[in-house]
Amino acid sequence: MSEISELLKQIKNLHIQTKDLVESIESGTYNSKFRGGGIEFSEVREYMPGDDVKRIDWNVSARHNNLFVKEFVEENELNVYLILDLSASNNFGVMKTKLELSFEVAVSLMALALKNNDKIGLGIFTDSLEKFIPSKKGKKQVIRILKQLIEHEPKSKETDIMKSLSTLKNKLKRKSVIYIISDFISDSYEKPLKFLKLHHKVILINISDMREREIPEIGYAYLEDAETGEQVLVNTSNKKFQTQYTEYMDQKIKTNQKNMNRIGIDMINVSNKESFDITINRYFRNKWKMRN
Repeated sequence: MSEISELLKQIKNLHIQTKDLVESIESGTYNSKFRGGGIEFSEVREYMPGDDVKRIDWNVSARHNNLFVKEFVEENELNVYLILDLSASNNFGVMKTKLELSFEVAVSLMALALKNNDKIGLGIFTDSLEKFIPSKKGKKQVIRILKQLIEHEPKSKETDIMKSLSTLKNKLKRKSVIYIISDFISDSYEKPLKFLKLHHKVILINISDMREREIPEIGYAYLEDAETGEQVLVNTSNKKFQTQYTEYMDQKIKTNQKNMNRIGIDMINVSNKESFDITINRYFRNKWKMRN
């Protein structure tokens, strides 16, 4: 009991107001986005006028010389995984670190899944998948995940999203909704995302800090890579350097978004410019509108 009490104290110190945040995210839209149309395959049946042609099973149709469609059953619950990046670059932040913002996003999505009676699982990665908790339902599972998030000490400072996601795809046993929460400062990771997308709904939540796009004018200073420790001396008051830096960071974000759009992966860009629940709620609402 004392261990749980201490855990709850630590959660409170994170300043996470999950109740208000969850209520501000439209759970009805959340349900409509992921539950409609069904996920699990049930059977094949003869084609009827009005059926979606995308569901035609061409192999079965060819064998029987008649059109057959795949039938799906709507799931009563979702299988939700939260995959968090705990590499050192996430320790950056002005008002709060990107890691703290990641935790708030994760806990709120977890509370939303709990409210909808969904199964919840966790993955923690740096340059490898360091921790994986298979999905289960219930408050005990939530406490277990929260405890792991608070107590986990990353084994590495660096990030390797490709390696981590390649390991993840071999651990997932059923179709899932996967939220990958990271600042996505890593080399190319499109290949494992394409594989995950074949069987799962993948949503990237890109965590950034507005100060990452601009450098304060403080004269000469060393900029250090949080993951490698490499340092470089720059003149932060140089207007040309400031402009080049801002353009470089903006281009990185645009390129990343373009690459994800190309392979059909949704990316939600979350920063401390606005409350993250507003950003995420806008995503669910817009996706629901597109669908209807």
